[in-house]
Amino acid sequence: MKKFNLKADKREVFGRKVKSLRRLGTLPATVYGKNIQSVSLSVNTDEFLKIYQEAGETGLVELLVAGKTKTEAVARPVLIHTVQEDPVSEEILHIEFHQVDLKEKVHANIPLEFVGMAPAVEQKLGVLLTVLNEVEAEALPAELPEKIIVDITTLAELNQELKVSDLKIPSSVTVLTDRGLTVVKIG
Repeated sequence: MKKFNLKADKREVFGRKVKSLRRLGTLPATVYGKNIQSVSLSVNTDEFLKIYQEAGETGLVELLVAGKTKTEAVARPVLIHTVQEDPVSEEILHIEFHQVDLKEKVHANIPLEFVGMAPAVEQKLGVLLTVLNEVEAEALPAELPEKIIVDITTLAELNQELKVSDLKIPSSVTVLTDRGLTVVKIG
């Protein structure tokens, strides 16, 4: 699993004044977690977008929070929990980071990536119906997969389906989604 590093600064601007941060190319953010006090931060917009595109919500990010001096900088292992967007412009408004304990399991929704072409679709016997796009799982933060690959090349007949139990999931990950649920089906 690739390691991601993101620099952050403590934020002194709050409320409606955070618009000025966004104009300067930084995003308001908050980091919170179990047994820690929440901290308001700001991160560079371009750096965050690059990391978010690669890490998603399951990639472990090392958030380097700057202190007053270089020796006071604190590295926090976090997951990107929530990215709040403007519903019209889709501009990112705020980010929430969840600080995790690397020795304690966390729950996360892991996206599914469908690969291959179903023979039933190629032969025009039916259409591919995607029922689930992600599964809920539990694992140590460093062992969370960024995505789960679903090979659909075995779907050759009408009404054939793949269930959660058919997914190839690393042994270090526990799936919390009902294993009997359909992931994808030929309809």
